[in-house]
Amino acid sequence: MSTAIILVGLLLLSYFGHNMTMVYTMVILLVLHYLLPAKVMTYVASHGVNWGIILLSVAMLAPLATGAIGFPDIVSTFKSPEGIVAIVVGILVAIVGKSGVAFLSSDPQVVVALTVGTIIGVFFFKGLPMGPLIAGGTTYFCLKFMHFLLDILK
Repeated sequence: MSTAIILVGLLLLSYFGHNMTMVYTMVILLVLHYLLPAKVMTYVASHGVNWGIILLSVAMLAPLATGAIGFPDIVSTFKSPEGIVAIVVGILVAIVGKSGVAFLSSDPQVVVALTVGTIIGVFFFKGLPMGPLIAGGTTYFCLKFMHFLLDILK
């Protein structure tokens, strides 16, 4: 029952924080919590990130499929400063995201803190509820840096 209370609490926080993406997420999780056996939810938890990344990638690359972006556009972008920076940032984000998956897998209770942080960011700073993996990876690197500094100060 405590799981449902936490999900409802996050649902309410999301609603009052005007974070509709998280509202939908919490509603779906509540429905799945009551309809699916724990074994199936464990399967969803272990594979859902990959499904989400696939769905997000399809949405981001849809302009290629519609013809809105063509080969000349891509070549032109790769030659521009914006394109070069985007490639470098893409590499860095892939590395940070990988660390986020590993960190959140080893310390899954942090997901609730990241969710609350996302809700606060959306509500107070008009941010977007994006990137729990990037948030997890950034948290991981910040914690590693903090431990590094603490070791130096000892």
